[in-house]
Amino acid sequence: MEQTLLLNATYEPLQVVHWQKAITLWCQGKVEIVAVHDREIRAVSFSMKLPSVIRLLRRIRMRRKVDYVPFSRANIYARDHHTCQYCSEKLPTAELTFDHVVPVAQGGRKDWENIVTCCIACNRKKGGRTPVQAGMHLKRQPRKPDKAPAVRIAFGLRNAPDSWRDYVYWNVELDDI
Repeated sequence: MEQTLLLNATYEPLQVVHWQKAITLWCQGKVEIVAVHDREIRAVSFSMKLPSVIRLLRRIRMRRKVDYVPFSRANIYARDHHTCQYCSEKLPTAELTFDHVVPVAQGGRKDWENIVTCCIACNRKKGGRTPVQAGMHLKRQPRKPDKAPAVRIAFGLRNAPDSWRDYVYWNVELDDI
């Protein structure tokens, strides 16, 4: 079923909502329809195309905790600039993994201060040892980032309608296209 991109009054993407929610907001006079899907729905007295992009008529402030950064693989890679913390090679996401500096088997935790971006070769070389035990050195000590690199809205790139392209920043590796 078609999804709808919800924009703030300033055209910043806020979230992806179900098309039914988009129509409800439109009927309440809270949004304007910016772009539509090809699919049409019919009611007793009217028909309309499903909204693809809607924009709030009044700007809302996003109350986000500035210092909160979700702990995720993508944010670990962003924090480390997609660079292996052992050999300093910058690689595309598909060629990266993450490494526990102190392995879980030796009491290491799954948190910002114990996980780093790592290439597959260095991860295999280090194995289940600490960097000291493996004779390897970290380029930078891992730490929790002060802020998120960007506001993110997650959706499947292949499923995203073309009408969203003007409103969403596409972070795509050009080699993968």
